[in-house]
Amino acid sequence: MTVRTTRRAFLSAATMMAAALAATACGSPQDTATGGGDSAAPVKVGLVYSQSGALASYGKQYIEGFKAGLDFATQGTGKVGDRKIELTEVDDAGDPAKAVSAAKDLIGKGAKIIAGSTASGVALQVAPIAAQNKVLFISGPAATDAVTGANKYTFRSGRQSYQDVVTAKSFIGDPTGKKVVVFAQDGAFGDANEAAVKAVIGSAGATVSSVRAPASATEFTPFASQIKTAKPDLLFVAWAGTTAPAMWQTLDQQGVLSSTTVVTGLDIRASWPTFGAAGAKISFLSHYFDGASDTEASKALKATVNTIDLFHPDGFAAAQMVVRAAQEGGDDVDKMVTALEGWSFDGVKGKMTIRAADHALLQPMFQAKLTGSGTAFTATAQKSLTGDETAPPAVAMKG
Repeated sequence: MTVRTTRRAFLSAATMMAAALAATACGSPQDTATGGGDSAAPVKVGLVYSQSGALASYGKQYIEGFKAGLDFATQGTGKVGDRKIELTEVDDAGDPAKAVSAAKDLIGKGAKIIAGSTASGVALQVAPIAAQNKVLFISGPAATDAVTGANKYTFRSGRQSYQDVVTAKSFIGDPTGKKVVVFAQDGAFGDANEAAVKAVIGSAGATVSSVRAPASATEFTPFASQIKTAKPDLLFVAWAGTTAPAMWQTLDQQGVLSSTTVVTGLDIRASWPTFGAAGAKISFLSHYFDGASDTEASKALKATVNTIDLFHPDGFAAAQMVVRAAQEGGDDVDKMVTALEGWSFDGVKGKMTIRAADHALLQPMFQAKLTGSGTAFTATAQKSLTGDETAPPAVAMKG
């Protein structure tokens, strides 16, 4: 997840029915869509996401979540009214050029809705295609803030980087007069994280500095010493790559983790063993983990995937948004946009609201801790922040 910006019980039939009605918020998807269109023709939805490449594991969670969400939002029918929701899945491998080509092809074949975008670079290239062709685009796990407000046809079903960083800020209360150090690798990834912390936490009154390490570094003792000398109230760690286990081990051995509050993002479960013995000493900002919420949507998702991981909720929410758009808009994309703007619904994480002004998705975020060790780590929520508490600043719609 970002700080990537780090990188970013079965229900009874009656309960499922009630939950699905609440999730779609405006009548049953079995009712005829109000936006017109051929009542017998399928609703064509293109899903362009990473089935291969560096983010394939994120893409796998997204599509599993999407299919569970579609089942939930349509009460198991896969239909809106009499119209089947027809999915076409395309692998972009995290390559923006492949994603753009796939989106254009799907649009040419009649798709009015495109969803997916595991990678931020992909989302930023597909968004203009949606505006040019006047189709609905629902970006997925891509965390870049720039998706918000990209254009009137672009929405998001996941969180954005600002929501990660404002969750990190919550660990130190009032930042006024506090010292914050960002520990990150040199390069664009580190630059983006440092800039985000300065913008979110620094602007709230904290003094923000950084300790940066070359991406090639394998010895971290000198950097741990710099951090201890700085005596921060909060250490924000943004790290990616195979050196993470050695980095965390050094911070632990050098006493950094016991001398200050250390915050980083909680990535997918497969990454948890990289924290080693340090895992139980770190404070985590979290987009989602299994057990973070107890909503009807989370119960339905868990019944399908068994263990909910980081990006399952993004796919689930995307499906809820697709059903809402098709139900209210039919084949009229402008009506789909109107139906989504300002819409609140009950998602896996809890209450989700699409801000009409710029299409930011306001949603809960979580403080988390790990207990246990290695592959036996268990995450528990320490605090839940509401969508209003983590809302990014409104931005002007660009197109």
